[in-house]
Amino acid sequence: MGQVKYTVEHEWLRVEDDGLVTVGITDFAQGHLGDLVFVQLPEVDSEIARGDEAAVIESVKAASEIMMPVAGKVVEINTTLTDEPGKVNDDPLGAGWFFKMKVNDIAELNSLMDEAAYAAMIKGQA
Repeated sequence: MGQVKYTVEHEWLRVEDDGLVTVGITDFAQGHLGDLVFVQLPEVDSEIARGDEAAVIESVKAASEIMMPVAGKVVEINTTLTDEPGKVNDDPLGAGWFFKMKVNDIAELNSLMDEAAYAAMIKGQA
């Protein structure tokens, strides 16, 4: 596993060995959302700008958008989540990933939080 970065919106981004970035939501986020019942993922090959909607998730409590944390092109989606959205609850940092992307500018990841900074942020929200 590669380096993991976090957003203030509770998304994680893992830089993989092949240079791709895998995106999902954190355990903190899935815990606050409750049981996920629906996940709408972006289309493969779609170019999405930083800050634009990339995915939609619905839980028993609320619906939420996953915003693109950095600009890039979606190269793979986790199709398992279409039939099994609960995978996000069961394993948010593993089998519950949303999509993989090729980042337009890898340096954009430097503006995101590392694990220690994210842990400090959520400590204040718990």
